[in-house]
Order: sequence, then structure tokens, then C-alpha cells
Amino acid sequence: MQFPTRGTPEQIPPNLPRPEAALSPAMAAVMSGARRRALRDGDRHVDTAHVLHSLVESDVAVRDAFDGAPQLARVLGYLVQRSIGYGLRWQGAREDSGAVPVVRASGGEGLSSPAAEALERAGRDAARRGRPHADGLDLLASLLADPRCRAVEVLERAGVEPERLAARAERGRAAGEAPW
Repeated sequence: MQFPTRGTPEQIPPNLPRPEAALSPAMAAVMSGARRRALRDGDRHVDTAHVLHSLVESDVAVRDAFDGAPQLARVLGYLVQRSIGYGLRWQGAREDSGAVPVVRASGGEGLSSPAAEALERAGRDAARRGRPHADGLDLLASLLADPRCRAVEVLERAGVEPERLAARAERGRAAGEAPW
């Protein structure tokens, strides 16, 4: 059974480098999941909430960075509400997924500008630490570095303090694993 979508997502030209090039294979899988989620949601662009949703579902260290199961459950609840279009009014909020024509131009390559910037920042941060690829905590910290992105909006609505989560992610990155 096929479900109708609200349009076809922009396709990535095969010859252009993707911001995901600096990601580990596990994080490339996270981005693949975010792309599938955006397609299923009928969005033309992968936004930071798509990335956060896929990241939380896929990475144990990222899940461990949250203050316990209740907080994580609230975040996942908001992400699910957003993906099924229920409850909150996400269209035209802080970051545009391309679902409505009101938005600024995409960051290219099928990603919203903030999502593309987060991927690039995660890769740069990993390289500065001498690592060949960004991991889940790098990507989480990179999402949290943009207070105007949709991922941060989701976290705030779920009662997560982005600064506290960023500090926990940074401790995990510094230790090379989740130290909690």
C-alpha cells in the first residue's frame, strides 16, 4: 500500500560531496534515517528535528546524555507528534522543512540550512579533536549549538534545558564515551 506524499523531496545530485562525508558509518545511517523520515513526512528537506529524531532512536550515547527515561520519553513524544502532524504547529516555526513555500532557500543537498550547517560543524569539531568522523555526541552538540533550530525547539518544548544537555554531550565527547 502506498501513501500519498505532499511532493517529491529534492534529489541530491550524485557528483556533489555531502556534508555527511565527515560522519562515521553509524552517523551516515542516522542521516539516512532522517532522510527517510523527511520523505515519509512529505517534507522536501531534512531539518534538524528529523536529524534529532533519527539520532535519538539510533545512538545509545545520545540517549544516555538525557536526564533519564522520563525526559527522553517526552522528547520522543514531541518528535512523534511532529512527524504525524499532531498537536504542535510546526509549519513555519524556527526552521523550515520545505513543506510550505514560505521558507528561505535550502542549505542544499536535501537538507535545511541549519541541518547542513550542523553536519558540517560536527565534522569540523571531530577533526579538531583528531577524529576522522563525527559521532552521535558530536552531531548532538552541533544541533544544540544553534539555538534557533527546530531540534532545539523540540527539546525546549519537551522541558529539556539545551545548555545542560550540551554540557553532558561535551563531557561525553571529551571522555570518548558517555561518562554518566
